[in-house]
Amino acid sequence: MVDADRWLSRVTRGRVVALGMAPSLLLTTTGRRSGQPRSSPLQYVSDGSDYIVIASNWGGEKDPAWSFNLRAEPRALVTVGGREVAVTARETEGAERERLWGKIVDQWPGYETYRTRASHRKLRIFRLTPG
Repeated sequence: MVDADRWLSRVTRGRVVALGMAPSLLLTTTGRRSGQPRSSPLQYVSDGSDYIVIASNWGGEKDPAWSFNLRAEPRALVTVGGREVAVTARETEGAERERLWGKIVDQWPGYETYRTRASHRKLRIFRLTPG
């Protein structure tokens, strides 16, 4: 499904994302090993003008590759609603992270299931700030 999401988002320039049940964007990072652009369709929550994304990987064993890419190179590109926006990523911590977790779960309660599945790791939450 992820490949279909990525393809649909790319060919429609972010106007349509198959995730469909919540606001979605296409995040393009720089591969930390390859240096090549890597795109991932993700759900997001707005916080002011920032985009909030969570590295859940559906509760899988490992963090998704895009999160490692953001940690290595925080400058990225977001495509949402057909518009490309340059962003800088920052991993959230502490009270900010907890507040954002509440917003995320309010929008998509399934993230609680992902957190349970991934009990061996902390799901990273990133703030993507335009500019």
